[in-house]
Amino acid sequence: MSEIDKRNRLSEEPFTYQITKKGIVFIHYEGKQIKIVKDKEAERLIAKIQEVEDNMTEVQLLLAKITGNFKRGNEKLGKNKK
Repeated sequence: MSEIDKRNRLSEEPFTYQITKKGIVFIHYEGKQIKIVKDKEAERLIAKIQEVEDNMTEVQLLLAKITGNFKRGNEKLGKNKK
């Protein structure tokens, strides 16, 4: 894991997920919804999560990979954040 997560960000567990009854997966990053996974892709993700459910770092890695490179550092801050 040392080569994948060099800055040790996944140990902070920034990603969370929610699986609905219909099999839709909502992925959140630091409390904000960033991706919705449906259909076959959701089925594959759920199966992979269930395989590594006991290892939270592996679950975080799966969620990071499925979201892709969504955060590039140029996001605008809200009016109340500084």
